Amino acid sequence: MEIKIADYSYFLPEEKIAKHPVEPRDSSRLLVSESGKITHHKFSDINKLLPVNSHLVFNNTRVIPARLFFRRQTGAVIEVFLLHPVSPSPLVAISMEARKTCDWECVIGNKKKWKTEEILTVEITQNGHPYNLSAKLIDKDANLVRFEWDSEVIFSEIIGYFGNIPLPPYLNREAEEDDIEDYQTVYSKEKGAVAAPTAGLHFSELVLENIAKKGIRQSYLTLHVGAGTFRPVKTENALEHPMHEEQMVFSREFISYLLYNHEFVIPVGTTSMRSLESLYWFGVKLLNDKNAVFFIEKLFPYQNHQNITVNDALKAILAYMDSGNLTQLMGSTEIMIFPGYQFKICKALITNFHQPGSTLLLLVAALVGENNWKHLYNEALENNYRFLSFGDSSLLIP
Repeated sequence: MEIKIADYSYFLPEEKIAKHPVEPRDSSRLLVSESGKITHHKFSDINKLLPVNSHLVFNNTRVIPARLFFRRQTGAVIEVFLLHPVSPSPLVAISMEARKTCDWECVIGNKKKWKTEEILTVEITQNGHPYNLSAKLIDKDANLVRFEWDSEVIFSEIIGYFGNIPLPPYLNREAEEDDIEDYQTVYSKEKGAVAAPTAGLHFSELVLENIAKKGIRQSYLTLHVGAGTFRPVKTENALEHPMHEEQMVFSREFISYLLYNHEFVIPVGTTSMRSLESLYWFGVKLLNDKNAVFFIEKLFPYQNHQNITVNDALKAILAYMDSGNLTQLMGSTEIMIFPGYQFKICKALITNFHQPGSTLLLLVAALVGENNWKHLYNEALENNYRFLSFGDSSLLIP
């Protein structure tokens, strides 16, 4: 099987990339594509455009200030970018609650100047209280860093004092004070992402209220977006691209609700879509092996599986949770969605306009069609839509 990434590229002028969000956030533009017909709107009117039977699913992850800066005694600055927790647990939700110490796999800037076992320390005073955070490179080859701090506050709070918001690299600018809130959705809650689920940035409290008044269902899951979402596809065959693994959390309440409300599910963002489709495939795994691990490999959906309904898949998951007395389901996915994929739960998508030659563009093409995505993106470019994380939005209904 081959997917030529060159077939999913287009010319994106630098001036089309939004460097900052619009104010207010719901004043962004909204391109609606339904059965190939394109119309143009304001995002604040989305409640009038959604089908009445819609069920919107949001990703409530919250971006952590994952960029940390330390200085050696020589004056050299070492940047440490949090990627994946290792200890006390590989689960983000648990590591965010760590006290006193934790280990993370990181991206390290200026690593060649940081000696193994060398301790770097930074100090800050917050609300009259001094805090110290130290970092020790315990495995240079694995980019493994041990953090220690001298207070009882949890890790998510300590990095809130010392860290910086990690903006997407294609913005080509440093983080600003406004980004602390601008780069979070209004419904963000569960700390752990190093990138925002940007399709949700357009939603304001008023938009959410108007959607609710129309009777449109809303629910939430959690996928902690990793830095791999920005990793460019460097292989000619997109299927050879190493997909990033991301952690997901679903409540039993959500899965039970989804079981009876999956007629017209619209994920808000590609992260919600990846999560929902991965949830279905875990149900498929359970029906073949009741002890299956919730990890969806990149090409697992494209193997020769028997046809299993969404109802049966979700019921299998609920039975699995009940047998273990679980109120939450945690898993990981590296699912890759590209043209030829048969969507199981998702019927439409709310999303921004993505980078040329990206896995996210492959996902859009899988939903709207290999030819339709080109028409859609040309229309957005010709009508001066703003692209990427802080750009405008689209509602895509195949």
